Amino acid sequence: MPFSREKNERLKGVSRMESLDIVLEDSGLGLPEAAKLRLAEQKNDHYREMIGRITPADLLPGIPELLDSLRERGIQVGLASASLNAPVILERLGAARWFQAIADPASLRRGKPDPEIFLQAAELLGVTPGNCIGVEDAAAGIAAIKAAGMKAVGIGSPAQLGDADLLLPRTAELSVEQLLELIKP
Repeated sequence: MPFSREKNERLKGVSRMESLDIVLEDSGLGLPEAAKLRLAEQKNDHYREMIGRITPADLLPGIPELLDSLRERGIQVGLASASLNAPVILERLGAARWFQAIADPASLRRGKPDPEIFLQAAELLGVTPGNCIGVEDAAAGIAAIKAAGMKAVGIGSPAQLGDADLLLPRTAELSVEQLLELIKP
């Protein structure tokens, strides 16, 4: 099957079935829905095995310090991940303590780039979207954040995340001061 870096980037931030559809594009395979569901489940079983090996050492550089700084300033943090495995990943990383809200992707009618998951996270936090900042590594996520009326921080490639309000190449470069600057009146 044809696969490229561009196609790989499109897999970020979308649901399990949407990502399978992207992988299968241009493959010539006309798989029935039952076969697609089996493939998605096999992929998820493998992914859960990998999650079982995650430790706090796998947190991205700068993230513990950033989340500690946000907590010290009384700034709430929510998670708007398309992954149904996100709560388990947070636990494995030892990061759940930093999050006051976790949006439930299973309750969504539409995935990213629809803003629904970001709006749900804001609602759970009791914060208006205009006072929220989303951090994403996927173009679909940046589009969803912007559609929600929030400021968007992109971590990664300018070619993929150019619509972000703030674009950084790595998480280690992100600071509370940069975030606060984005929502300054």
